[in-house]
Amino acid sequence: MLEPAGRVILVSGASRGIGRAIAEELYRQGYAVSLGVRDPAKLAGEFAGWDQARLHIAPFIAEDWASHRSWIDAAAARFGRIDGLVNNAGTHSKMTLRAPDEAELDRVWAINCKAPLNLIHCAMPHLEASGAGRIVNIASLSGKRVRNDMVAYNMSKFALIALNHAARRIGWEKGVRAIAICPSFVSTDMSIGATFPFDEMTTPQEIARLAATAIGLPNNAVVAEMLVNCRLEDTL
Repeated sequence: MLEPAGRVILVSGASRGIGRAIAEELYRQGYAVSLGVRDPAKLAGEFAGWDQARLHIAPFIAEDWASHRSWIDAAAARFGRIDGLVNNAGTHSKMTLRAPDEAELDRVWAINCKAPLNLIHCAMPHLEASGAGRIVNIASLSGKRVRNDMVAYNMSKFALIALNHAARRIGWEKGVRAIAICPSFVSTDMSIGATFPFDEMTTPQEIARLAATAIGLPNNAVVAEMLVNCRLEDTL
């Protein structure tokens, strides 16, 4: 396993849910973390007890590519390196094939697909310089099979899986490894109202431990995808 000390990991959408759990787990293990969030001012008090030498919080708006570059540049200036990127920020959609909405599809695509692509692009030189750069894309089992009618969301997660494999290919020779984590139901705000029992869902903390494991695996023992289920799945 790679030692966390001195390594810097960026996490998008880190204010709550899976992203917050990943940030907390990585910090607990000894990583320095840079958190990309919509409104850093709202989080200032929540991280007051953290070692400020291992914490950086920056504005990140998925739909605004200028904020991507600013975040990457600020994190690199703060720590002098970037060793990992967790593309966690995402959105849900109930749009179906029978009721398409172009604006809604564009919104989902901008957040779930275009933002991760551009963040990887901006971070890749730093990840390659690391020699053991890691990209974790928080996808979904909805990117591996279709069990509902939410076509915009499903399409976006299938696309994120394709992006994950593209990143693996382009960065492999310089030690960059990309891993897609594909959970089913996770007990976050996004899953409230689902037909599956909330207390039987995978927790954000369990996904966080898997993400930390993926980031810590050495270059010669990585996995391309982690399929995570809380119920019986034919896919698995």
